This record gives sequence, structure tokens and C-alpha cells, in this order.
Amino acid sequence: MALTAIVLGANAQQKLYLTIGGITKTATMVSNSSTEALVAQLQQGDITYEAHDYGNFEKVGPLGYTFPENNTQITTEPGDLILYQGSNLCIYYDTNSWNFTRIGKLDNMTQAEIKTWVNAGGDNVSVTLSISEPTGISKVKGDETKSQAYTLTGTLAQAGQKGIVIQNGKVAIKRVK
Repeated sequence: MALTAIVLGANAQQKLYLTIGGITKTATMVSNSSTEALVAQLQQGDITYEAHDYGNFEKVGPLGYTFPENNTQITTEPGDLILYQGSNLCIYYDTNSWNFTRIGKLDNMTQAEIKTWVNAGGDNVSVTLSISEPTGISKVKGDETKSQAYTLTGTLAQAGQKGIVIQNGKVAIKRVK
């Protein structure tokens, strides 16, 4: 298996997709070792975590993984995505000042839109993080109708045809009654 190195340069626009309640928003990630480690983990699959309100300014929850910290003194703004203690992701809908690791910022959302999306002041929300745009397809189901049968020559078998046919990937023998 080949490993792909991800380098986020100064002009990189690595996107993070966040889904809450079936609504997906994008965020532009910053370039640091924390985001690089997060992207590497997301290449293995999406991360879903439970986020709760804290301090009436953020939704925060444990990611289930620990990432490197790049803490600096930050005053957050609505839409900031912050890694807290290396293992929690905060989605800010108001301001706060502390030593944090910045992950990115939600794209093109007002404070009111963010508060509604994260259910600010309300119940916990399930947040799914991804580095590829969700398709909206959550489950693929097979056609449950009766499949058609084919002859050994590959032609469509006629209704009531006798002999050997292939149906649902299996050989069936249709006998004369």
C-alpha cells in the first residue's frame, strides 16, 4: 500500500467537511502538524463524535484520537475550529481567548447560521468529519425485485422456458412438468 504525503502550503485550501443533522458545511483548514495529522487520520475514514455545549460559546467533543498540539494565544471568532488538549474538536459560535491549536474556519457562515446548525444552547449533536465531499448516499440496496433469467448463450430466457438458465448468478434447471 502506497502512502501519500500531504503538505499544506501557504496557499493550500485543504477543505474539511463537517456534517451535523444531515447538513454538511465546509471549512478551510490551516497549515500545521495538527491538521496534517487529522487529514492523515481522515484518509483512513470519517470521524464521528458527540459534541456538547460548553461556556455558551462552543460545541466540543472528543475525537477518539490524539493529535499534535500547536497552541498559541487565540481569541476565537464564530466559525473557528479549534483542537483542544490534542483530542477534542471545538466548533465556536462565539468568542473566547485561550492557548489553542487552530484547525480551520467554517466557510461563509454567519454567527446566527452557525448557532442554528450546531444547536447552540441545546442538546448534544453528532458531528461527522470528512476530507471528501459527502455524496448523500448513505446505503446502497440491491434491487429486490425478481431478477431475469438468461440462457447459457446469454440471451434473455422467455417466461416458462425449460432447460438450464442462470438467475441471480446461479444455475437453475427449469424442468418440464
